[in-house]
Amino acid sequence: MHLDHQDTFPERHTYSAADPVRADGRRRALRIGLGGPVGTGKTATVAALCRALRDELSIAVVTNDIYTREDAEFLLREAVLPAERIAAVETGACPHTAIRDDISANLEAVEDLEAAFSAEGVGPLDLVLVESGGDNLTATFSKGLVDAQIFVIDVAGGDDIPRKGGPGVTTADLLVINKTDLAPYVGVDLEGMARDARAQRGELPVAFTALKAENGVKPVADWVRHQLAHWTADAA
Repeated sequence: MHLDHQDTFPERHTYSAADPVRADGRRRALRIGLGGPVGTGKTATVAALCRALRDELSIAVVTNDIYTREDAEFLLREAVLPAERIAAVETGACPHTAIRDDISANLEAVEDLEAAFSAEGVGPLDLVLVESGGDNLTATFSKGLVDAQIFVIDVAGGDDIPRKGGPGVTTADLLVINKTDLAPYVGVDLEGMARDARAQRGELPVAFTALKAENGVKPVADWVRHQLAHWTADAA
C-alpha cells in the first residue's frame, strides 16, 4: 500500500477551544501542555517551572503516564507543589491518544483541579501545566485541552532532531531544546540546531535550556509569563 507524502502536517488541534471565562464569570486558568520524546526532560521542566513561578502564580499540574504515576510521584518527592495541586492520569494507551484524540481523562483532571480550588475559596488557578507521557515527534495537544503547547527535545537525541521536523517541532507554540550543557560531550552543534529550528519554525520561538544551571529554566518561565499576561488581558 502506497501512502502519498503530504507537504503539510495535520492540524495541530482537533477540538474547539474551551471558553476562557468560567460559568461564574471568572476567567479559568491558562492551560499549557508539555510534550516531547521520552527522556528529554519534560518532568524536570515542569518541576523547574513550578519552582520558578509558584511564589507569584497559583499553579496546578496534571501528569500523564501509561500505567504508572511515576511523573506525579517525582514532582511530589521534589515538593515542587503541595500534593493537592498535582493530579496523575494513567492513559492506558499511547500518550498522544490522551492529549489529542480522547482528551476526556485529562480534561476531567484539569477541570476537577480548577473546581476544587474555586470551591475552597482560595481564588481561581492561574496556570495548569499538562505534561504528556513520552512520545515521538508527532505529539500534539488538542486545543480543547490546552491553550498553548511546549515541545521539549534535548541535545542528547542528536542535533538533527530539529531538521527532522514533525508537528511537535514545527507547530508547537514554544520549542525547548534542553540539556545544552551536554552539547560538548555528545558532539552537538547548538548553532546548527538553532538554524535548523528557525528553518522549520519560522517566527515561532525556540528556547535553549540547561536545567541544572542556576535559572536554567528562565527562558521558558519568561515565555509562560508572557502567555499568561496575554491570557488575562484577553479574558478581562
